[in-house]
Amino acid sequence: MQTCSVYCPRSESEIIQLLNSGLPLIARGNGRAYGDSALNSEATLQMSHFNRLLGFNPQTGQLIAEAGVLLAEILEIFVPRGWFPLITPGTKFVTVGGMIAADVHGKNHHKEGSFVQSLDWLDLLTSGGQIYRCSPSEHRDLFYWTVGGMGLTGVILRAAFRLRPIDTAWIRQTTHIARNLAEAVDLFEAAQEVTYAVAWIDCLAAGSELGRSVVMLGEHATREELPSQYRHSPLRTPRRHQFSIPVDFPNGALNSLTVRAFNQLYFLNSQGKAGQSFVDWETFFYPLDSLLGWNRIYGRRGFVQFQCVLPLSTARAGLSALLHCTSAAGAGSFLGVLKKLGDQQGYFSFPMAGYTLALDFPMSQGTLKVLDQLEEITLEYGGRFYLAKDSHLTPMRLRRSDCRVETFLKVRDAHHWTVHFASEQSRRLHL
Repeated sequence: MQTCSVYCPRSESEIIQLLNSGLPLIARGNGRAYGDSALNSEATLQMSHFNRLLGFNPQTGQLIAEAGVLLAEILEIFVPRGWFPLITPGTKFVTVGGMIAADVHGKNHHKEGSFVQSLDWLDLLTSGGQIYRCSPSEHRDLFYWTVGGMGLTGVILRAAFRLRPIDTAWIRQTTHIARNLAEAVDLFEAAQEVTYAVAWIDCLAAGSELGRSVVMLGEHATREELPSQYRHSPLRTPRRHQFSIPVDFPNGALNSLTVRAFNQLYFLNSQGKAGQSFVDWETFFYPLDSLLGWNRIYGRRGFVQFQCVLPLSTARAGLSALLHCTSAAGAGSFLGVLKKLGDQQGYFSFPMAGYTLALDFPMSQGTLKVLDQLEEITLEYGGRFYLAKDSHLTPMRLRRSDCRVETFLKVRDAHHWTVHFASEQSRRLHL
């Protein structure tokens, strides 16, 4: 448990005053990072008061928003008007500033990149209380270090980014059943031109079924494609019921036996859904958001997430090794997600051309040992780690995984960012 001093500024001048006090700080959005990247014991800057939408251009789809605006609020306003984010992560309960700081990616990274691809400019308050408007053409280096820089270059105040026009609020989904990892990767490789691609992966399957998966491909549906009952109001979808987990599950409720049973049921149920269907945008992009407090399933000890990306040249062998390790340990991951990633622009962003695997584990001493093994396998196959999901890495492993770390640290030192901007994660990783 990390105790932090939290500040909730209502103006830029309040942030500058805090900076001038000498306290190193980190900005925090909606707290959806899984580790310690948005925590600072001395000064955590809660950006919830920076929550205004400032402008929208319907000709270009450009939206200007303050850093504390939630993606959920943007979706609520713009989907009924025929607009959708160009890039979205797997939850809508994130802020604009958080999406920029982590340079989030979605199910379309292989084709359309990460959030930076939709970002026209951002306003950054950095050392000395100066505010810079940064873009690919203005203060370019500051722009590309900030996107994916985990809040360690300054405080993101506002940004302009593009939405895409949509005809309907529905996704034409094609579901494939992959009997093993090789089939799953083959399906991704055959879907290069498909906009969205993601797989749920059974991390406890072994032998000839290692890596068996449900691969889901998606496109924004046109009005003409929709079943007749949806065509009269194509931008409306049935209200999605939300459920809450009212109490913490007992520690150990999620174990290899219960997760294995869940995975078996999920896989068998998905076999009956193979083929094409139409699903609403919330179901396709944000399946876990309908289960509020889903983290309580893991009990009071909580959970940790492991996410890495492996380069294309080693991905098949590396993914196989990661899944062998997980299956052999019986470390049941309730949520296993596989995606293909494309090239990346951000100077310190997570993605690279390859495959990313994300796994959730109930917290225990055994889990920490499994994480050690998974991190070493990732290093063996030339992969790197997603800092927005990390709570376990060591400084040594981070540097072994990413040759950009030392350059980032030199830039931070040169601009005095190490003095003014720090998180518990940056301290843990010596960034």
